[in-house]
Amino acid sequence: MASQSASSRFRGIWPPLLVAAVFLGAWQAIVVINDIKPFLLPAPSLIFTNFFGDIDLMVAAGFYTGTTAFLGLVVGTLVGLLAALAAQRLVVVNNLITPLAAGLAAVPIIALTPILNNMFDITSRTPRVLIAAIIVFFPVFANVTRGLIQVRPVQLELMRSMNAKPRRVLRLLRIPNAIPFFFTAMKIASPLAVIAALVAEYFGGPQEGLGSRIASAAANTAYGRAWAYVVASIVLGLLFYLVVLAFERWAAPWTGRSGSA
Repeated sequence: MASQSASSRFRGIWPPLLVAAVFLGAWQAIVVINDIKPFLLPAPSLIFTNFFGDIDLMVAAGFYTGTTAFLGLVVGTLVGLLAALAAQRLVVVNNLITPLAAGLAAVPIIALTPILNNMFDITSRTPRVLIAAIIVFFPVFANVTRGLIQVRPVQLELMRSMNAKPRRVLRLLRIPNAIPFFFTAMKIASPLAVIAALVAEYFGGPQEGLGSRIASAAANTAYGRAWAYVVASIVLGLLFYLVVLAFERWAAPWTGRSGSA
């Protein structure tokens, strides 16, 4: 049984690893054969040399950006959950919040960041955390609201026939139904929080995060190092996603078999 499980896992892992190896090999060959300069396209060998050569700096910058993204993820998730609970309870709240949330999600990060930097101390994390929270809010609110509202009519009628109060219906029916939707939202929102934190770091403030390091390295024509920070950013985003995926499999393993979200 254990050998079959390990074999199935290997079959699921090797195709993307093979595609990545072929892609990086082709990239390296194109750069070397055509003698492409690093400021146009650095070779993967140069990128990884910079990445592992400054691994301590990569980890420190990744930790700073990851902390900012995590704080924004927590704030955006909590506000999104509270808004979703209010929206499912009151139709008027749903009609008010949904278009506002959609409009807020459409605002570009590069437009919000300078405004928030002027509103708050630019040397603090607050503007960046708020940017990440704003980006996280919409997928959490939209998905959880859908999960809370779109329950099966027969189940809802059964609860009403038992004279169940709205709070009991929420606890026993709506929240369990919304769990797959919540984890779907988190798998979308967690990488978005990293992206938002990275973009927000381009517009001033402490120069400790990955976004600031990318901008600084590019400005100093250290393109191999800039791409190394990009690789660190990709790793950070994947780490956020994998943590959410692991938590989902631990807390709600049945959601992987659910087709509702």
